[in-house]
Formats: sequence, structure tokens, C-alpha cells
Amino acid sequence: MIGGVVTVFGGSGFLGRYVVQRLARDGWRVRVAVRHPARAAFLKPLGDIGQIVPLCVPVQDREAVAAAVAGADAVVNLVGILFEGGRQRFQDVQAEGAKIIAEEASAAGVLSLVHVSAIGASPESQSAYARSKGAGEAAVRAAFPGATVLRPSVVFGPEDGFFNRFAEMARFSPALPLIGGGKTRFQPVYVADVARAVMKALNDPACRGKVYELGGPKIYSFKELMGLLLRTIGKKRCLVSLPFGLARLQATFLELLPVPPLTRDQVTLLRHDNVVSPGALTLKDLGIEPTAAEGVIPSYLDRYRDGGRFGSRAKA
Repeated sequence: MIGGVVTVFGGSGFLGRYVVQRLARDGWRVRVAVRHPARAAFLKPLGDIGQIVPLCVPVQDREAVAAAVAGADAVVNLVGILFEGGRQRFQDVQAEGAKIIAEEASAAGVLSLVHVSAIGASPESQSAYARSKGAGEAAVRAAFPGATVLRPSVVFGPEDGFFNRFAEMARFSPALPLIGGGKTRFQPVYVADVARAVMKALNDPACRGKVYELGGPKIYSFKELMGLLLRTIGKKRCLVSLPFGLARLQATFLELLPVPPLTRDQVTLLRHDNVVSPGALTLKDLGIEPTAAEGVIPSYLDRYRDGGRFGSRAKA
């Protein structure tokens, strides 16, 4: 299908820019379906002009979704939110939106659908985020049985919201919090590896109808990740244990902010490890050797070092 038409929902996000870049580079004609097309304008320089076309498509708008997938050979759904705000609710975006995309893709005769979910997605989860992700997966499989589902762990890369967030915090704070004692385990996966997995799933019929859990080559506790971060940026900070109960209490107030640094639902998520399940299909089953965080994060966290590229601004 290379050279065909692909509709990418959520293509202007962190992962989206990498997926769109690879698609454009491989000769696909890319429709980027997003809520705010102006925010996707930066994508055009990633490929040949004319290959990348931003479209205004709220995923809850069935008519708009149907128009976006009409005539497409493939569809990729990257839509997801980390917290609720305004009319953006987990159930509407990650469950109902996923259902509409899959149903309209099926009705349009799309050949390949890749749905990006998350490790821990389950309709029975105590977390509203993971519960809606699980409901979305079930709806996708019901409407489009040949869909490929990808479940990444925490995704890292130059624009990530994980290492960058805590590195920024370390600039000004003498301590970093370890929610629940920092024992929760993660398996960070490189954003470029996830984009490669999307491409493999789109192009290889053998991937259809399967679920892959995407993690890096190493499992870390949250405490170990904070230690790795501090060593990388050359800073010493206290790591302070924050019990789940106290973290939840703080999140009650923090989630009132326009972009909350922590929500009660995220505290609930942190009670469970975020690692690849035993026996799951993985990046290696897609022919992809996972990239270690240690080999990548120094390339973009250098600016948080004193004397780094933006060191003078950090001290201001």
C-alpha cells in the first residue's frame, strides 16, 4: 500500500509527528485529522509539500470522521488524552472516538487500521484513563477485527512529557517526588521505535488482528528513572517519598490547573506497573530492536544542564 492514502488521527501530537514523517518519507499521501488544523501546519516541512494535508476532524463527529477516511487505504488512530478538561473526556475521546473511527474505517473499505492504545488498558481498571483505553480497544476489535493494536509503555524522545517535565522541575526544585515510594516499574520505549512499529503494522498483513505491547530493553522503577534523569543532567536533588494517599490529596488541587502536573487518576495508574506482560507480542516480534533510554535522552536533556545549550536561560 506504500504510496496510497493514509488518514492519521492525532497526527500533530508527540508520536504523531514521527509517524507522519515516516509515512511522508515513504511516499504516502497523508491526511492529518486533528481538532485544530493550524497546530498541524508544522508537519508539512517534514515531507514533500502536498503529501501532508491537515483536516479539522473531532473524533466524536461521525460525519467528519467518515469524510476523513473516505478513499483511504489505511488509517492510524493515535488520539489520546492524559487528563480530562472541558469537553475532552476519556470516554468520549478514547472509547467512543475510537469506536467511530473503526466503524467508519470499516464502512469505507479501509484495508489496514492501526490503533495505538496503552499498556494497562482494561475495561476493568480502577483508572478512568485505562478503562476508556480498554473500552476503545474492545470497540475497535468489534468493528474492525483485522485492526492491529499497539500498547506502548511510557514513550520517550525529544518532545516527551516525561523526562522533560521532571528535568524542568529539577531546574528549580531541591527535591523530586517519588509517588508511592517510587516503586512503580516502567519500560520506557523510544518514540522512533513506536513509529517504526506503526509502519510495520500498516504494511505487513501478518500483523492484522494482533495486539503488541511495546517496551524498551530495560525495566526501571520510578526511583531508578529519576536517578537516571539526574545523572544525565548532572544535578543532585533529594528524592522524597510521597505516599499514595498524600499524592492523591495534592492531586485534588493540582488537577484544577489548566494543565495539571498530577491528577487523582494518574495516582491510581501509578499503583500498577507499566511493563510488557509475560507472553505478549513485542517490538522484537515486529523485527524491531528496542532502543535504550541511556543512548537517547542525553541528546535532548543537555539543555537542562548548567552550561548546556540553554544553561544561561535556566539560571535566570
